[in-house]
Amino acid sequence: MTRDDRAAWQVLCQDRFQAGVPLSRYTAIRTGGPAKWLLDARDESEIASALGLARRLGIPTLMMGCGSNLLISDHGFDGLVVRLGPGFNRMTAAGLCVRAQAGATLKAVACFAADRNLSGLSFAAGIPGSLGGACYMNAGAFGGEMAQTITFLDCLDPEGRRLTVTVGQAAFGYRHSRMMEEGLIVLGAELRLQPGHKEELYRQMREYQACRLEKQPLTYPSAGSFFKRPAGLFAGKLIEEAGLKGLTVGKAQVSGKHAGFLINLGGATTADFLALKSEVQRRVMAASGVMLEPEVRIIPEEAGK
Repeated sequence: MTRDDRAAWQVLCQDRFQAGVPLSRYTAIRTGGPAKWLLDARDESEIASALGLARRLGIPTLMMGCGSNLLISDHGFDGLVVRLGPGFNRMTAAGLCVRAQAGATLKAVACFAADRNLSGLSFAAGIPGSLGGACYMNAGAFGGEMAQTITFLDCLDPEGRRLTVTVGQAAFGYRHSRMMEEGLIVLGAELRLQPGHKEELYRQMREYQACRLEKQPLTYPSAGSFFKRPAGLFAGKLIEEAGLKGLTVGKAQVSGKHAGFLINLGGATTADFLALKSEVQRRVMAASGVMLEPEVRIIPEEAGK
């Protein structure tokens, strides 16, 4: 580190960073302690500058979109949290391709495409979260996943340097990608879609949403499906068969509507969810011999082990 780096960090602390902001405000599950520093980034250059400085100064960093798939320690994050601000939701279309920035919600991108008679994103319209997070973890639903639509991604590496990652280079798997492995930050994506009809696409999206409302506990805060789907099986079914619907630790509960969801009854802590996660894993392992793996990102990772 250099004296100039330290001076630049102090300027950011005074002018752009917020200190001690509770991250429960920004996570869908409504838990998480304070960030030491929080930056609502205005543009790509600000992200690159802040991340590069943080790395040179040895300060941990965490990127956040909509916070829909995060479980953050009650102690918070002892470093810099970067959120994508309103300047990161622009979208354009050309032919069968849609370009969108990482901060755009999946619903907004799906509707943008449907309005232009472009098909291929109806499955994503009801997935809570941002495009960046969805690409990072290869989110999916109703038989579709982001990898089916992506041609390339605009990313930053941990040093703050820009790079393009093609779909062939992204190493997509089930809820997995190269970006997760290498700590790459998704800034935006180009999606290649197919010709469709606006009315049919909106009808399809309404059907998917009705199915979600019927089967999922959408009236409670949650991180969505908490566990990954084991090969050839369904996590929710294994949890239900183990008799765990309604199991409660503190104010965290296995949903009685869909056992794959762990819900916040109001006032739950991350510690409640971690204890509930461990108990569900233990009992499902005892009942079926399957060890469930979390689908949510647990920050810090050590807390999830």
